[in-house]
Amino acid sequence: MLRTIGLTKRYGDHTALDRLDLDIRAGDVYCLLGANGAGKTTTINLFLNFIAPSEGTVLIDGVDVTQSPLTTKRVVAYIPEQVALYGVLTGLENLRYFSALASGREIARGRLLELLARVGLDAGAADKRVAAYSKGMRQKVWIAVALAKDAKALLLDEPTSGLDPQAASEFSDLLKRASDSGVAVLTTTHDLFHARHTATRIGIMKRGRLVDSLDGAQIAATDLQALYLQHMRA
Repeated sequence: MLRTIGLTKRYGDHTALDRLDLDIRAGDVYCLLGANGAGKTTTINLFLNFIAPSEGTVLIDGVDVTQSPLTTKRVVAYIPEQVALYGVLTGLENLRYFSALASGREIARGRLLELLARVGLDAGAADKRVAAYSKGMRQKVWIAVALAKDAKALLLDEPTSGLDPQAASEFSDLLKRASDSGVAVLTTTHDLFHARHTATRIGIMKRGRLVDSLDGAQIAATDLQALYLQHMRA
């Protein structure tokens, strides 16, 4: 579903991403770990066609992102570190507006409320202005937009940054449920606990390169913190 082949991004003499190969299948939750500047956000931006690759190929559902950016954007949802919603509108109004933009159709109030309930937003919050929402509540609205869009893949950049432990756990559970329904998830994070709790696969990046990759069985059997620090010190 989400694939890169020899993906490289250079800015002058600086290589931000160096020959990255990823193959993230439907139902995978792939966590990219790494320090600032490791190339994690660059990878997300290349999938979204926000920037163009210097070399290599980036594919979503088998379609080349650089050649068909509108086609590929129709099947993905992007959740940034800070979700931007209209504070003067309610959660329900934001969901109605953004789901119509994403899907190209109006969705009935009952269905919108069902989606908000599905992502765990308290029923009493649906008609409250988003200006009073926590970060976790805003993220839930945006996950509901992705569900309304029937997105086949989720791209997330540091989604648990700034969340308290309960909100982070709830968010991880949302990603697991998306995975169970066949959605491919690519998330970047510094949060080792979030990665261990959520991921079916983990990649560790350093200076633009993927230096290690673990599957589910390896994640369970590995001291992730020790492995991560080993790579960062090398």
